[in-house]
Amino acid sequence: MPVAKSSRTSCASVWRRNGASADVALQEQRAERVSQIELDETDHAIIALLRADGRLPFRSIARELGLTEATVRSRVRRLEESRTMRVVAVTDIEAAGFGMLLAIGVQVESRSPEEVARELAAVPEVFSVNVVVGAQDIEILMVAEDQVALHRLLHERIATMPGVRRLTPALAVNVLKNQPDWVPFDRGASA
Repeated sequence: MPVAKSSRTSCASVWRRNGASADVALQEQRAERVSQIELDETDHAIIALLRADGRLPFRSIARELGLTEATVRSRVRRLEESRTMRVVAVTDIEAAGFGMLLAIGVQVESRSPEEVARELAAVPEVFSVNVVVGAQDIEILMVAEDQVALHRLLHERIATMPGVRRLTPALAVNVLKNQPDWVPFDRGASA
């Protein structure tokens, strides 16, 4: 489902009025460049097959759906170019040797949250960085191999970054759901 253009614009306008950085305007410009396309049953079916196996050849998808390989190729290209879909490899955190998963709230002072967020994004163990509104200024998701590595990352690397005022870490002890292939257009899809 396409996102309403007006909600993005009005949100960005509010941020600009409140003195937000140029990053928001840049994000708005990027969002405007993204084509808003309507997805039909064929698009949903192609996406469903690629969600099950991202390496599935176009020929196999075409055979499964009764389409030509050229049709599948052009639809996948259209979905990728409109940023509706992208096919990526997802790393299994435990298989990669990381035994700890953390969500960390970061409070910032003396620097903009965007500057600190960019610095946090450069840390290899950090795989998600979000500037947020609320008690925290930034939320990050990160991994660590063990407690020694966790201590080093938190106390020697992240807590010492200029502008970091306070960290509120939460260690995942039981991951009930981690669904990297979740997509919002599943509802109502008949694929």
